[in-house]
Parts: sequence; C-alpha cells; structure tokens
Amino acid sequence: MTNAQTLQTTPFHAYHLSEGAKMVDFAGWEMPLHYGSIIDEHQQVRNSGGLFDVSHMGRIRFTGKDACRLLDRLCTRQILGMADGQARYSLVCNEQGGCHDDVLVNRISDTEYLMVCNGANREKINHHIQANKGDYVCKVNDETESTAMLALQGPKVMDVISSVSSEVPNLKRYRFTTKNLIIASVMISRTGYTGEDGVEIILPKSFANKALEMMLANLPDKTMITPAGLGARDSLRLEAGMPLYGHELTETIDPISAGLKFAVKLDKGIGDNEAEPFIGQDALNQIAENGPKQTLVGLTLDGRRSPRQGMAVLNDEQVIGEVTSGCFSPTFEKPIAMAYIDSEFNGDTVMIDFGRTQLPAKVTPLPFYKR
Repeated sequence: MTNAQTLQTTPFHAYHLSEGAKMVDFAGWEMPLHYGSIIDEHQQVRNSGGLFDVSHMGRIRFTGKDACRLLDRLCTRQILGMADGQARYSLVCNEQGGCHDDVLVNRISDTEYLMVCNGANREKINHHIQANKGDYVCKVNDETESTAMLALQGPKVMDVISSVSSEVPNLKRYRFTTKNLIIASVMISRTGYTGEDGVEIILPKSFANKALEMMLANLPDKTMITPAGLGARDSLRLEAGMPLYGHELTETIDPISAGLKFAVKLDKGIGDNEAEPFIGQDALNQIAENGPKQTLVGLTLDGRRSPRQGMAVLNDEQVIGEVTSGCFSPTFEKPIAMAYIDSEFNGDTVMIDFGRTQLPAKVTPLPFYKR
C-alpha cells in the first residue's frame, strides 16, 4: 500500500481537512471519502448541489497542426469535425478493443485540445500517447499538477451560477467556455458524472483556493452547495448507470459490451470518412459484427444487502456473469448493481451468489436514475 507520506494532495487538501473529511488513498492521491455521511451527501446532490474535488483526474493538452489527427488515432469517438467549445466523451482502446480508459476531449481550436482522463490511468495514458505519437506534429503537455478541477453537481447549481454568469447556464450539455479573469484563465464545462446537471471547472493551481473561497462566500444560501466525497460520487454515478474504470471498463472489456457503442465511430478512415482510424478499430468492428459475448445490465434487489464487485451471477445454478459494481441506492432505498451477463440470456430474474446464500435480482434497464 502507498505510504501516507507519499500520497499526492490536491490544492484543496486543507479545505477538506477543515470540513472534517475522512481522507483515503485513491489512485495515489489523498482524497475525501466523505465528510460525515455518504447518504446525506448523495441526497444533497440529488436535491440541491454538491461540490466535488476532482483534481486527481488527468488533464492533458494537445497543441499543434496534427492535434486532431493524433486524437482521432487515439480515440474511438470522432474528433474531426468537433466545434470550438465542444466536449466529447470517448474511449481510448488497445489493439484488442479493450479499454485503456474513458476520456473527455475538449476542442479549444483546430490546433488545441484538452483531454481529461481518470486519475488512476494518467500515467498509462501518457505512455500510450507517446508510444503512438509517431510523426504527428503535436505537442503533448500533462497539466494535471499545475491545475485544479472542481465539479458542481445538482439541480440548484445553475441557479447559483446564474447569479454571477448569464453565459454558463445557457451552455448546452457537453459544451464549455473559457473565462479570462484578471489573474487566471478558467475553463467551465457543462458535463458531469452524477446524473444531475452541473459544471466542471478547471483552473490554475495557484488560483484554486482563492476561487473556492470566493465561490463559497458568494453563495446566496450556504446549504445550496456543500462538499461531497468519493463515496457519494460512486453511488450517484451507479444510479446514473455510468461506468467506472476498473469495474465496468478494463483492458479486457470493450466499449460495445459496455453499452457505449454511441462513443465508437466504426467507420473512421473508411470510404469518405477522413478521420484517422483508431487503435482497436478492427477488433471492435469484428465485435460489432458478431455481437458481444456479454452485455452490461442493471440489477435491483429487495432487502438491504448490496452486491459487490466479483460476485457471480447465476441462472439455474449456472454462472452467466459477474457483478461489476453495487451499492444500496439512497434514491430508491434498495440495493442496485451493474453486471456483465451472457448476451444470449433473455430472462428477467437472476441469482447473485453472496457466498453463504444466493439472492434473487431483477434485470433492470440502465440507467436506474434519470434526472
């Protein structure tokens, strides 16, 4: 286990401690798990607004005339044709079609893009970029440690933002704007990972705490947006049916099996499509043609016992799949889970192996929760 002294800390570390956060090791970063109650923080985001420190996530800038071509080579989604100010969800795959990571690509201009990746995969993604950079004319700069990142999520977040900005509340989903303040440039995108409306803010590390202080001081009601930790972030994204790397996505799980075919452009570089073909495209075309062997589904249970990652999913005592994520849903007040099961299974009830007992679960469409 990583020694506590070697853990990286975000610019908001002192703030977390002042708010009484329970800090844990997450991908080599000391991060807040919760500030008292995961359920309370979850409900706060669903009903009003939550503040998440997501500074551990990777922020990698691509600059140069071949920035778009390189990103199209790396990403399953088409980057060619994106508009300035647009953000696009994508996957970065290996040659077999498995996922190195899922990412957001932000187009600043035709020669400048910012990729946001998972913190646990930042080193791997940087290595993958360099291994495939070849002759593309593009400078790649990892800005993670010189910047900070916050996520504000919840139904009242835009009401709060509208008191200081008329532009941001009018942004479409997966669009961003850049604000050049007197002492810093700030990127604000209308994205998120909770199933709620909200924004993610990237700003210089040197300006981070001042910006947080100013934002909290200007809240019309201090209870509208309160801090939330990794625990609530996980239960929120699970209710929203959003994949988590290391659970629903891995090096051996492809995006089509994960229900993410919308984020895969299978005809890149074919016919009239001028985008660079992406790494893993041939493998994913084959999977799409033959159909995935397993499919990601939702499961709901009665009672209070939550399935956990790795538990077997059974049909007539035969193993047909495995749980990838599970929790007790604060919104629905019942256990929920996501699992991969054999694509040929067409029933509506399965059994989950808890070890000493098996419990029935209903196969449920994803997402569980829609705003």
